[in-house]
Amino acid sequence: MPKTWWRGAAIYQVYLRSFADGNGDGFGDLAGARARLPYLAELGANAVWLNPWYPSPMADGGYDVADYRDIEPVFGTLAEAEKFIEEAHGLDIRVIIDVVPNHGSDQMAWFVEALAAGPGSPARERFWFRPGRGEKPPNDWQSIFGGPAWTQVPDGEWYLHLFAPEQPDFNWNNADVIEDFHDVLRFWFDRGVDGIRIDSAALLIKDPDAEPDGQDPYTDRDGVHEIYRDWRRVADEYDERILIGEVWLPDQERFARYLRADEMHTAFNFDFLGSPWSPAELRASIERTLATHVPLGAPATWVLSNHDVARPVTRYGRADTSWSNDDRRDGTATDLELGRRRARAAALLAMALPGSVYVYQGEELGLPEVDDIPDELRQDPMWNRSGHTVPGRDGCRVPLPWSGSAPPYGFSTGEPWLPQPAAWKELTTEAQETDPGSMLALYRAGLRIRAECLGDGSLTWLDLGDGVLAFTRESGLTCVVNLGPAPVALPPDREVLLTSGPVDVDGLPADTAAWLR
Repeated sequence: MPKTWWRGAAIYQVYLRSFADGNGDGFGDLAGARARLPYLAELGANAVWLNPWYPSPMADGGYDVADYRDIEPVFGTLAEAEKFIEEAHGLDIRVIIDVVPNHGSDQMAWFVEALAAGPGSPARERFWFRPGRGEKPPNDWQSIFGGPAWTQVPDGEWYLHLFAPEQPDFNWNNADVIEDFHDVLRFWFDRGVDGIRIDSAALLIKDPDAEPDGQDPYTDRDGVHEIYRDWRRVADEYDERILIGEVWLPDQERFARYLRADEMHTAFNFDFLGSPWSPAELRASIERTLATHVPLGAPATWVLSNHDVARPVTRYGRADTSWSNDDRRDGTATDLELGRRRARAAALLAMALPGSVYVYQGEELGLPEVDDIPDELRQDPMWNRSGHTVPGRDGCRVPLPWSGSAPPYGFSTGEPWLPQPAAWKELTTEAQETDPGSMLALYRAGLRIRAECLGDGSLTWLDLGDGVLAFTRESGLTCVVNLGPAPVALPPDREVLLTSGPVDVDGLPADTAAWLR
């Protein structure tokens, strides 16, 4: 691949705990993932992004990191991680890993030291420890997971955690924090990692002591950009290593600042992910995205799902097709047949757009959200922190079905850590391998054509009427997506390369996409 491999890459997200289990303990691991690398190569993945694989108490699915320079024993060893990177590279698949800089685990050595060292100690300066206001916390900040963002320790001080209490926030004004994360980046780049996905990238700079100044007190503060300029200098010490930001910002102008030439190479496009199934809103999101990225020379990213959001087959079958965590309550009505049809069309739309595309594991199988996980088995901290009103994200993290007609579907020889639905026997990779009409077949075909004539570049819009999104790419490939209620005629004198569903004599049916040449 070219030196700017990331600009048009197809990147497959592996949630390691739920991808493939190599030792039969019910948890996905590196042994299982290594065995499935040929599957990713056959699918057409140019890179794989792994969620945190570090030692962790798993209070938040591994985003509470206890040691940034080792591997969680449930997943394997550091030597196995190095073998994974080597074997992926042997299949021409790049490796992207998560780094979590906003917070660590309350069981990491630094935090244990800070608790023992007491108030005013240098060890506590690496975090945000503060005296309270009498019996109250230092301020009224609320955790993103619900409840107060402060927890009191036995000596009376309070520490800040924007997420769960088990995830104390780092103080990025502290030199130890700055220098240690530079070392973490080099540690993994030295082992061949090709990219770093930066979790909660906009949250690092905060000032709990300041009076309100009209800005968000801990999101997208101006000082965060100097951190990423430093990180970019570290990445540039190596060849073809990239930084990818998880940046949730509604303001595109503020979002663009993270993509300046001396900061991140690219960032996740949550604007597109959150758009409802509407031609006007999807086109507006695409245009906003390109207007933000093109002047900066940064490639856009297109994402339909990830480990934090409802799966597309379920979301697109709801009355409200926009995304929100709060929509994901047990019993939310969804039409899976409609959702599947739209998800297939959305896949071809996302793959055809200029830039890189992300595929979350199981998306290529058309897996739905699992809404009926028994309450006692739910593990997402959002469930408990919300007082059992928000089911959280476990429903999109259920282990993958590979083969067979009953759980564990080839994922493991043991009992999976989250239960798999009986209906998934129709959705295993084995069941879809030989079905030319399957979601897996669509993704394989789409990614193959994409590698030949899509990826990085630009688009030219075509006007095919209300309810239709249509554009042509430099290669001459035309993408047409019918989001209206009635069939539409396809442009004449063009070869049909791929469609998301059957096309009849009346034209392209509703909720269907076609690639033409």
